[in-house]
Amino acid sequence: MAAARVRGVTRCRHGVHGNDGLFETLPSSQEQATSVAWTTQAAAPSPRRWPFSVVGNRVICRKGGSFISYLCHRFCRRFTSDRPSPPAGEGSRFVDVGGNHSVNAGKEQTRATVDEVCRVLDGSPWGPEAERLLSEIHAKPNREVIFGVLKRQTDLNLALKYFRWVEKITAEPHSVEAYNSVLMILADTGKYDCLEKLLEEMSILGYGLSNNVCIELVKSFIKSRRLRVAVDSMQMLRKFKFRPAFSAYTTLIGALANAREPDLALTMFHQMQEVGYELNIQLFTTMVRVFARDGRLDAALSVLEEMKSNSFEADLVLYNVCIDCFGKVGKVDMAWKFFHELKAQGLRPDDVSYTSMIGVLWKANRLSEAVGLFEEMEQDRKVPCAFAYNTMIMGYGSAGLFSDAYKFLDRLREKGCIPSVVAYNSILTCLGRKGKVDEALKLFEEMKKDAEPNLSTYNIIIDMLCTSGQVEAAYQIQHTMENAGLFPNVLTVNIMVDRLCKSKKLDEAWKIFEGISQKGCTPDAVTYCSLIDGLGRTGKVDEAYRLFERMLDAGHNPNAVVYTSLIRNFFRHDRKEDGHKIFKDMNRRGCLPDLILLNTYMDCAFKAGEVEKGRSIFEGIRAHGFPPDARSYSILIHGLTKAGHAQETYKLFYDMKEQGCVLDTLAYNTVIDGFCKAGKVDKAYQLLEEMKVQGHPPTVVTYGSVIDGLAKIDRLDEAYMLFEEAKSHGTVLNVVVYSNLIDGFGKVGRIDEAYLIMEEMMQKGITPNVYTWNCLIDALVKAEEISEALVCLQSMKEMKCAPNTYTYSILINGLCRVQKYNKAFVFWQEMQKQGLVPGVVTYTTMISGLAKVGNVTEANRLFEKFKASGGIPDSVSFNALIVGMSNANRAMDAYRIFEETRLRGCKLSAKTCIVLLDSLHKAECLEQAAIVGAVLREMAKSQHAARSL
Repeated sequence: MAAARVRGVTRCRHGVHGNDGLFETLPSSQEQATSVAWTTQAAAPSPRRWPFSVVGNRVICRKGGSFISYLCHRFCRRFTSDRPSPPAGEGSRFVDVGGNHSVNAGKEQTRATVDEVCRVLDGSPWGPEAERLLSEIHAKPNREVIFGVLKRQTDLNLALKYFRWVEKITAEPHSVEAYNSVLMILADTGKYDCLEKLLEEMSILGYGLSNNVCIELVKSFIKSRRLRVAVDSMQMLRKFKFRPAFSAYTTLIGALANAREPDLALTMFHQMQEVGYELNIQLFTTMVRVFARDGRLDAALSVLEEMKSNSFEADLVLYNVCIDCFGKVGKVDMAWKFFHELKAQGLRPDDVSYTSMIGVLWKANRLSEAVGLFEEMEQDRKVPCAFAYNTMIMGYGSAGLFSDAYKFLDRLREKGCIPSVVAYNSILTCLGRKGKVDEALKLFEEMKKDAEPNLSTYNIIIDMLCTSGQVEAAYQIQHTMENAGLFPNVLTVNIMVDRLCKSKKLDEAWKIFEGISQKGCTPDAVTYCSLIDGLGRTGKVDEAYRLFERMLDAGHNPNAVVYTSLIRNFFRHDRKEDGHKIFKDMNRRGCLPDLILLNTYMDCAFKAGEVEKGRSIFEGIRAHGFPPDARSYSILIHGLTKAGHAQETYKLFYDMKEQGCVLDTLAYNTVIDGFCKAGKVDKAYQLLEEMKVQGHPPTVVTYGSVIDGLAKIDRLDEAYMLFEEAKSHGTVLNVVVYSNLIDGFGKVGRIDEAYLIMEEMMQKGITPNVYTWNCLIDALVKAEEISEALVCLQSMKEMKCAPNTYTYSILINGLCRVQKYNKAFVFWQEMQKQGLVPGVVTYTTMISGLAKVGNVTEANRLFEKFKASGGIPDSVSFNALIVGMSNANRAMDAYRIFEETRLRGCKLSAKTCIVLLDSLHKAECLEQAAIVGAVLREMAKSQHAARSL
């Protein structure tokens, strides 16, 4: 039997083909024993233009001939059907083109080997024994086996160990398919530690990255919310000279747009161009949308300019996006411009164009323009646009013009259309927001003539009833819903639980939560979160945490919202250590914090007095992949200002500006307060004016901060002018602003003006608080108008405003200053009866006063009581007590205080030492007198030395 030789053969979809080769058809006498063979050899140039030539019984094919595949297919079908298999032992020399027996046998052998390898990998821990078993199965695995094993693996660690083992025993690099398989496992498992090393190896080997693998890697990053890591990985691919797939770029840009990461999206957008991909209008539309939604209109317009420079014409979708996005950030005129421009470009506005523009105008309270545009849309329309009608109805409802909204329902009927349930739901939603519950219930009954209420309708009604506290009525609506064949879904339960928790009706909320399973639904993470937050807000933080554990047991993955609630409530109820533990638990569980959580955590740390921890959290915001926003900076500045670091406000303010943060009213108020506390009142005044220009009307907090800042540096006339300006603008001033002004005038002795402001305040119905009275009493005491101060104290008591420790301290200090020590001691005793704890200044003042009038027994008693309570006496107390005891002929008691004063390092006056020395001499305590004399001489030497310098 003649044999056919096959060399240089590769497969194509039609059969076998080789490089420049020669088909040989053997004589008919040999036909029964052989198949078609293709012997590789250099073919002589054909004299004809056809891609093949026939010489005798041989067909000679030239390389690249378009007819090769066709000939392969035809010859294989003609000459190899029903041919016998090659002789045994010669499989390496024969190719059975006519049958698939040997091919199938090879596949079965490969599949069996793969099965055995996988059984070893799954059944044994990796180690020498596993390696031995694998070596017995295949000492030198081929590419098909390696690829098959890796395709079946789901454990990345195990796959890598097998991957490296094969590499070691074969001493050859893996195929590109093997590398791509490992990368696919990496994408599926979300473990990216070895990504860079694998890509580097592929780059060195000259392998390409599969488009599918590239796309799956990006999807994996997106699924795990690691968008910044995804961007870094794309940069890594470029570093190793790979060309990421087009779909990988578009998928990542879309995810970045949804996550409001415009800068990263723009980076990927530009990288696409660098790689050489052709952009399309859809990508430009995505970029415009993400920048416009973020309020960065200049960047959005820049993208539009770039689109035009690339010769792209905006389509209707892009115009609709621009109208919607620019309108939503308040740029109504820009939205109008795009609407008119699309018509100028020859495009016809569709329903989306009109409806979006109408919605924008409603939100801007431009009623007449919205109505005019709607009427333009309605011209020559036979079928009304339901979406546009619903937008108009919602607009009228939001503006409180419910009679006009009802007219639109009638207008729909006149056009032969029955108002839909969506139209009614729009009005019901607006009625609920305005608190018109009774009118909403009436409309709810009327709507049944036109449309059957759906689940959303019932949820809207239940929502407004729970919000208004009508729990029983909400239950009745729920029963009505069930009778109508609609059963509460988890959204219904969530609404009821959330609203009841916010109304502090936790028992009702808990009852609904426990009975949810009977309603045929299961609580979700939102249900748990609402109840956890409700419990925490009312101080039941332990119960909230137990419910959190129950949530975990139920298989729900906690998100940043529930962790934010737990952290805030633990800190709020003085459980800061538990709050820190919750944050650590969140990191341990792999839950990624959002910016709201980090801002809340930072705010809690500052309020708990942990200034350095607050700073650390702020610095960590960027590490978590978020740029600090205006809220972040506001919390930091406020926390530092409260901690006495107001001088840092200036630097932080300019950092905030450089980061491109858009300041809102809260941010302006925080920065202004920081500047005022730091003494930079002029800068605060400038910011107040800037605030007005930026469209943020100053609030009572703004005016209060600047007025207080001016008053503290004695610029009272300017403070009063700003006070009058605030009133002229209709700002309702509160007790804090009045009190700060009274304090300012009082401290410079302008008592009459302080009284006038107090009188105006009371005429406006604002009740002075204890701080207001303290400011006025302090001003009177400093002016030594003690009698008037006592009258104010009496008025304060008559107005049911209880004096505090500071009130009594002011009076006691003032009375002692005018040497009315006995009267001061009366207030001291009254203060003790009220259960108020005196401060250091009050103690020392009272001790000094009692000592000066000779009541040294009571003075000494107070002195010892003060020390026993943890107080640290100052030099004034020690000196007064020594002098008092010396004058009362209690020389040794005075000397004991003298020694204690020296031990504590407090300063002794020369007068005190002289009085004590005289008392000791009189008592014939000569040894003690010698010590006091020595101290006096040292003091004299020190004073002389100081004068000589």
